[in-house]
Amino acid sequence: MTSPASPRLTYADAGVDVDAGNAMVERIRPLVRATRRPGADAEIGGFGGLFDLKAAGFRDPVLVAANDGVGTKVKIAIESGILDTIGVDLVAMCVNDIVVQGAEPLFFLDYFATAKLDPAVGAAIVAGIAKGCVESGCALIGGETAEMPGLYAVGDFDLAGFAVGAAERGALLPRAGLKPGDVAIGLPSSGVHSNGFSLVRRIVALSGLAWDAPAPFEPTRSLAAALLEPTRLYVKPLLATLKATDGVMALAHVTGGGFPDNLPRALPETLAVGLDLSAFAPPPVFSWLAATGGVGEAEMLRTFNCGFGMVAFAAADKAAATIAALAANGLAPKPIGRLIARDGAAVVMRGRLAL
Repeated sequence: MTSPASPRLTYADAGVDVDAGNAMVERIRPLVRATRRPGADAEIGGFGGLFDLKAAGFRDPVLVAANDGVGTKVKIAIESGILDTIGVDLVAMCVNDIVVQGAEPLFFLDYFATAKLDPAVGAAIVAGIAKGCVESGCALIGGETAEMPGLYAVGDFDLAGFAVGAAERGALLPRAGLKPGDVAIGLPSSGVHSNGFSLVRRIVALSGLAWDAPAPFEPTRSLAAALLEPTRLYVKPLLATLKATDGVMALAHVTGGGFPDNLPRALPETLAVGLDLSAFAPPPVFSWLAATGGVGEAEMLRTFNCGFGMVAFAAADKAAATIAALAANGLAPKPIGRLIARDGAAVVMRGRLAL
């Protein structure tokens, strides 16, 4: 019990500023409204976000949900002060996982936790989230901002994202019927995307370069800006391709675990993929990471996307039409292997990476 002379503490005294949170909500309201789509009005402030599947045009939908974060890539954003792209990564890591199921992302929610809320920082991050939602056609219908002094260091933050999509029953991927001879098609990445950044940051530390130094692999940009290039959003081009052709049998998002861990997730246990590494042309950032960190080829392929952030598997007799449809939708597809009968490893590497 406090005496009349005792100080009277407030939540703000404990490090949590409710007024700052309210100010941020008002600041981001127009950003959120910009993500409206059929089925959601993208208004925030309620206790839960609403989505109308019927208004979105679905008749007999199956829902597909995914959640993810950005990992230690956020540390580069924090240390460099470049905050307007990391939100795109957050959306991409979730919606790219949804589209590989053949589903259309419908809505997104974010979780932003920090030691002390700076409304300008929060708004910059949400601006990136809103941009990613617009570019992938999903509505930002809610989120949570948490001030947690004592749990996070001052200036630090972390992000998590949650997305829900839908596909008509019977339209989900992977489809039945994959067989030896079907083609693996690589879809180019925009860079490192959002995996392997604990190793990236270790390599940068070994290099001795500051975040504002010119990137050795892209001298027209700072090292931080080049490494923070957002994860590519594959949603709209892939959905358009799925409507244009039935040749896509499966899709694999190349994230943590790289090619050995992610490609088998799209395949039946009787099949493996034979990858032709000589068909890869890794962008310069991967050559720099390998050379500066002394990272071997196998480790590169299990940690990074090495230039292909998504792989489509196409029926052999429809591969040409599928490649044409992917190209027409701006994805620059490249055949990188074929399915084979599995006899041991689920991913068999042939050739060498040109690092």
